[in-house]
Amino acid sequence: MMKDTMILKDGNVIELEEASSLTALKVVAADRAAMLETWSKLTVENLANVQIKNGDGLVVGKYTDLVMDHETSIVENDGSVSTNYCFREKTDVEQLEERVAAVEETTDILTMNALDGGELV
Repeated sequence: MMKDTMILKDGNVIELEEASSLTALKVVAADRAAMLETWSKLTVENLANVQIKNGDGLVVGKYTDLVMDHETSIVENDGSVSTNYCFREKTDVEQLEERVAAVEETTDILTMNALDGGELV
């Protein structure tokens, strides 16, 4: 039987050893470099839209705006790295802060444009 998978927004697929919940996703990497490669894919952009599929390929979870709360890694005797990732959905406050930041950025651009005589800088 195939393993459960986590599909990121950009289409990257991460194979899961265990997937009991968002707070307990276990990934095994061949070594530290492979673990860091997987971790580097867990960007804010990629965690904006995530699917979890079971070993049969059925979608068992769809999530938006995930945050990696923490991770714990253990280097095994054979050099492989077992990592337990703990994800959560963004809080309402975090989502509001992002919206406010986007509005402020837009306002800054419009202000600069107006001060420059209407020409884009």
